[in-house]
Amino acid sequence: MEFLDWWYGLLGLSIPTAAIYILVTTHVTFIAITVYLHRFSAHRAMTMHPALQHVMRFWVWFTTGMGTKSWTAVHRKHHALTETEGDPHSPKVKGLWTILFKGVEAYRDAITPDTLEKYGKGTPDDWLENNIYDQDKLGVGMLLVIDLLLFGSVGLVVWGIQMIWVPFFAAGVINGVGHAIGYRNFECPDASKNIVPIAFFICGEELHNNHHTYPNSPKLSVKKWEFDLGWGYIKLFEFFGLCKPNKVGPVIEKDKTKSAIDFDTLRALANDRFAVMSKFANQVVSPVVSSLSSENGNSRKLLQKAKRAICRDPIVMDQKMSQYQEQLFKQFPVLAEIYRHKEELLKVWSKRTGRKEELLKAFGNWCEASEKIAERWRLEHLSKFVDELKSYSVPKLTSA
Repeated sequence: MEFLDWWYGLLGLSIPTAAIYILVTTHVTFIAITVYLHRFSAHRAMTMHPALQHVMRFWVWFTTGMGTKSWTAVHRKHHALTETEGDPHSPKVKGLWTILFKGVEAYRDAITPDTLEKYGKGTPDDWLENNIYDQDKLGVGMLLVIDLLLFGSVGLVVWGIQMIWVPFFAAGVINGVGHAIGYRNFECPDASKNIVPIAFFICGEELHNNHHTYPNSPKLSVKKWEFDLGWGYIKLFEFFGLCKPNKVGPVIEKDKTKSAIDFDTLRALANDRFAVMSKFANQVVSPVVSSLSSENGNSRKLLQKAKRAICRDPIVMDQKMSQYQEQLFKQFPVLAEIYRHKEELLKVWSKRTGRKEELLKAFGNWCEASEKIAERWRLEHLSKFVDELKSYSVPKLTSA
């Protein structure tokens, strides 16, 4: 075989073919990351057939050098310590540009014996994991050899793109941009954001705020206009009997005949508390702000960000927003009262792990206060919101 044969690879594949090859291999890697590593291994959002588990486990190691236990442990630690000094890759702590371009370094720095021991439970601990898959350079080295055989000298460029592509988007964009830029459906207690609603490019991981709100849900889209490609692959695997996803999101039902609060009401509301707070923003705060804007034409500019100032979690509030909030509440006392009442509801949720009787009393007191506030400020929407909350319940089990 002549030197030029090696230069162009064994098959003499063209550069357009190399581009398609890059797109396909990196996309398959993202499928394995989101379905196997993320939703199955880290969050146990589904069960998977052992054969599919191992195919994806091998592919992730082969194309990125990552082991299942280390990735799972670091990700679980991120959820446990989000936006704190202990968070392995928070842009709020380390800076957006650091995570965006040095996300892999942050990930590797977080792989400590203590992290693996504390957060890596339930992950593979067999001979392959401890002798083969812990060799991070072996897998990507094999990939380099294959790329060179297929494309010759171009294979080196192909391999370089593969080595940059996945780490940049997985460790950089998702972990960095996903906590800095985008929109929020829910005010969960961190800075997570949905980067874009049509989550195709990185298989649904763009919907980061949804995921941080319901981390154990196998489906990351929650709005009708959002699309999670990873969920599409999960349903495809389910069709062939290769996986079984858990229930999607919190399980609740509404009983319109209910008018009193009981323990089922509390269980349902606690499970769906982030969606409840989102409804509070849309059904209570928005109408009041709109009404004030119509009645106070000169203050419309001041009221433009009022909903955000009232509903946004403090962790994502900067000094400028805090100053705006102070000015807003000084001019519109009704908004200050709504804000304080929202904070009281959040305190009720904080009691959900305590005694049920205490939670029931706290929520009952909040509802009574709601009626008084609604009467004092003529907030019909608040009364309707409370009536809707009283209809919440959990589905009753039916006997076969």
